[in-house]
This record gives sequence, structure tokens and C-alpha cells, in this order.
Amino acid sequence: MRKSSLAIASVVALAVVIGGCGDNDNPVVPQTGNLTLNFAGLENLGSGFAYEGWLIVGGAPVSTGTFTVDGSGVMSRSSFSVGLSDLEMAAKFVLTIEPSPDSDPTPAHTHYLAGDFSGGSAILTVADGAALGNAFTSASGSYILNTPSTSMDDTDYAQGIWWLDPMAGPGPTLDLPTLPDGWVYEGWVVGQSGPVTTGRFTMVSGDDSDLGGMTAGSDGVPPFPGQDYINPAMNLIGGAAVISIEPEPDNDAGPFALKPLVDMNVADVGIGVLQSMANNAASFPTGSASR
Repeated sequence: MRKSSLAIASVVALAVVIGGCGDNDNPVVPQTGNLTLNFAGLENLGSGFAYEGWLIVGGAPVSTGTFTVDGSGVMSRSSFSVGLSDLEMAAKFVLTIEPSPDSDPTPAHTHYLAGDFSGGSAILTVADGAALGNAFTSASGSYILNTPSTSMDDTDYAQGIWWLDPMAGPGPTLDLPTLPDGWVYEGWVVGQSGPVTTGRFTMVSGDDSDLGGMTAGSDGVPPFPGQDYINPAMNLIGGAAVISIEPEPDNDAGPFALKPLVDMNVADVGIGVLQSMANNAASFPTGSASR
């Protein structure tokens, strides 16, 4: 009886060993798939920020990983290994701008490009509801040259720019959609020394972030986006006027890639005369996600 018991125990032990060897010889392979991203128009975010992709699976975000873009627009990587089930079940892809390094595992508010999967791919634009939600093709605006912060409008008017119509009360001249969380508008003048901000704003009427600006004179300014450049003096004639859309928090002191309105030549048309801006939405970045 004892010998028989020992024999049975040996057979069981041998079976366990054989079974274990079989499992090691045929390990379970993780089920992953490949996501390929392509973009046109993305810019270098600089230090402290990175792009991150997200699959929307059952209404929840699943990160596909981060990447950067160099000064030539080349991605640090364009292929990403993700869970096969998530890849197959994803309804949408969203691209965000994230701090780097980032301690928050959830997407930032700066949803940049997005699109629905149709078959094996998704076309990514700012117009998708999971991004900025508007194509900005209907954005329009105009501005005047004037320096309301001084009493010398007849001589220094070319040192101030304001997005207002003096014949409308004054009233606003910008027709821009309301931005989602994570984004803000900013005005710019661009001269020989590069771009200079006129202040950030979310509404086309009302004070912008810096009122008349640190370079303004001592008089009050109207409650509209704009700025005076009195001290030091800066003549705006021949420069450019730009309205950009900036991520919040901002990745750079200069204008972001999204510039819905531009005028490449600020003309000397006199005090308070409206100058139109061109719609520039066709320059916005686009992309695709393929699974």
C-alpha cells in the first residue's frame, strides 16, 4: 500500500512538472494592436509639454502614449502599441496637449484634434465636438488704429490697435465662437522685433487680460480687446495683426499654431478706420488615426 501510494504521488508530481513545462513553452501572448498617427501642421510645444493620444472606449479615455514634434513638424514617434480590445472597440480618437512630465493620468482640458473611427481610421480636426468644436471658417473681424490711453490721438494713433467699431457705440468687431475649457483667444501685433501680445480674452466685448497693457498711457481704455504702445513707442504701420487661439496653460510666449484671423499688412488708413482681417482657418492642423 505504501509503495502504491508513493507511485501515485510520483505520477501526479510528474504531471505537474510536465504541465508547467508546457505552459512555459507556450506562454500567453499579450493581445495588442498597432495605432498609427499622421499629422500635418503640429508645432514644437517646447519643454514642459507633450502631445498625448486617447482612445475613447465605452465613453472612457484610454491613453495611447505621448509624443513630441520637432521644429520641422516631425513626430518623435508615429506608431503606438495599444490593447487590441481597446483598439477594436474605440469609437473616437482625441489628441490633447499635456504637461510633461504629467502626474495626472486623465486627459487635460486642451483637446486639440479629434475624430470618429469609421472602419479602420479616423480623420482628426479641431472642428470635432471632442476638440474645439468649431472649424472657425466663419470667423471674421476688423480693427482700428487708435490710442485711447493718451490725448494725442492725432499724432500717435498708429501706436495702438483695438478690435472695436467706434461707430457702433463702440461695439465689437470680432465674430468668434465661444471656446471650450482649455483654450483662450489672444491678440498680437507682429513687427520687425517679432510678435507682441495685445492681451488674452474669451469674450469679444469686455476687458482683455491686461486692459491697455503695460505700455499704455495714463488715460482709460475702452472695454474691448486691444493695446496701446506708448512707452516705449511702437509704430504698427506695415506690421501684421493676428488673433490666435492659445492653450491654457500656455506652452509658449509667442502665438500658437491656431490663428483664425490675420492681416499681414497694417495700413495707415487714419484714426479709427476699420481694417478687415482674413480668415486663416484653412491653415489649421489636421491628422488621421489608423488601426
